[in-house]
Amino acid sequence: MESPLVVGVDGSDASLTAVDWAVDEAVRHGLPLRIVHASMWERYEGVVPTWATDRSSGQVFAENIAGTAAERARRRAPDLPLSTDVLAEDASTGLLREGQEGAILVVGSRGRGEFADLLLGSVSLIVAARAHCPVVVVRGDRQALEARHGRVLLGVGEHDVDSPAVRFAFREAAVRDAELDVVRAWRRPAHEPVDHLLLTGDGGAYFAERSSELLDKALEAAASAHPRVRLRRTTVEGAAHRVLTERSAAADLLVVGAPRRDRLVGLELGRVAHRALHHASCPVAVVPQRNPEPPEGDR
Repeated sequence: MESPLVVGVDGSDASLTAVDWAVDEAVRHGLPLRIVHASMWERYEGVVPTWATDRSSGQVFAENIAGTAAERARRRAPDLPLSTDVLAEDASTGLLREGQEGAILVVGSRGRGEFADLLLGSVSLIVAARAHCPVVVVRGDRQALEARHGRVLLGVGEHDVDSPAVRFAFREAAVRDAELDVVRAWRRPAHEPVDHLLLTGDGGAYFAERSSELLDKALEAAASAHPRVRLRRTTVEGAAHRVLTERSAAADLLVVGAPRRDRLVGLELGRVAHRALHHASCPVAVVPQRNPEPPEGDR
């Protein structure tokens, strides 16, 4: 059975926008759509007996949220295979569990319970930082989301040689018939010895060339697998998180990798993904990947 694309809903405008995005994404990839709403109503009101004729107000409210989202999805894509479920658990736990069987997990940028001035909802942040499947946080205002730039933006890091993030970005560009804009940002070392033989003359040229070589190596396998994807390779001096958020204004999707290490607990995102989730102008796909363990002294 094909893994579904899972979208989490809570009745907020942001989650309904995420439903629209998820429907289009499921159609592009030929995936079934699963709409889930996590609710703790059973914990607070008690479990309704199976023989009871009346449903609690909490249960009705939860089912209405899922049902409204499903109806919205059906109007957008009537032929799309669709299922819904109400999960009797907190949102983060429920979505992370759903993501174990999902192809992609989609959430809105903030929920009903978030303060208006928060940049990213807590559930979206936790899911993006802990899920073991790609997570898309649907960001951007209505104008940005309705724009069709025909471009997928990919940030390539030090360990992204044929990484899951690279492969995900190529697949997205292929199904969208979009240009893949690949960026490798580099920075000069803060304390590079002045007599370093490789840095005689223009030190920037050395780091730019090294970044270009890394970029070619990172893309080689995926580019061979997707020869029709139009590529735009860029190396640029600057902070990666700043470069990518600025370029996201001209992209339909920003793809970044996020570390997952068995020895670590808590949120695993990295600076680039964290900044993108808070400041990008378009939806952000966070793709988990196993990076090398850091040296003992850096843990």
